[in-house]
Amino acid sequence: MKKLILLTAMLLTMTVGFAKDIKTLVVTTTPPMHCESCENKIKGNLRFEKGVKKIETSIPDQTVTIEYDAEKTNTEKLIEAFTKFGYEAQEITPQNEPKCECCESETCECCKHDN
Repeated sequence: MKKLILLTAMLLTMTVGFAKDIKTLVVTTTPPMHCESCENKIKGNLRFEKGVKKIETSIPDQTVTIEYDAEKTNTEKLIEAFTKFGYEAQEITPQNEPKCECCESETCECCKHDN
């Protein structure tokens, strides 16, 4: 019984240790996507960016949703990656999130206060 408890504790520790910080970025593109070829171009190029785990595109919503490992890349690098294949990306943020009045970010880095 002690061995089973010890094994379970070790497995739990390993699982927590290997947990990744997966984040989601939603962007809209310029020029807008209008066909399957546009979607394929975006997916085909973004999949080579470091840390990208999953890419979903939606022509009706004009969005690209990217799941990525935050330990390997960040929002700025992913948005910059769009320029490599002829697009500009702009992050879409939820409308209901409070914004900092001075920098309009969700978590204020410039003046270190909470919203």
